[in-house]
Amino acid sequence: MALFNKWVKAWNNKDAKAFLDLHHLEFEFLFHSSGKVMKRADMSVDMVASIMGNEIIQNRRCIYENDKILVIHQFNKFVSGDKEALMITILKKDGLMWRMETGATSIN
Repeated sequence: MALFNKWVKAWNNKDAKAFLDLHHLEFEFLFHSSGKVMKRADMSVDMVASIMGNEIIQNRRCIYENDKILVIHQFNKFVSGDKEALMITILKKDGLMWRMETGATSIN
């Protein structure tokens, strides 16, 4: 659970730079809701810091991790009051996050 533990530490410490350092230079995040793909080059420390400040993560847990994949489940609460259950699947490359997809369910 090496990558998961680093993810949790960076997020809990609100360390946006450390969190970005966990992303491979070829990182891509597919948004299922819009089909949009965000690349590592699209992300900045300020953007990640803003996200970290606007989300409350509850019950984050590692479902599975090996050298190729990391699967995380967590509950997100946003400043808007919206809540969602989130399943995150991350493919790894060189020990870093390389491809990421999420599936979310709104909770009211």
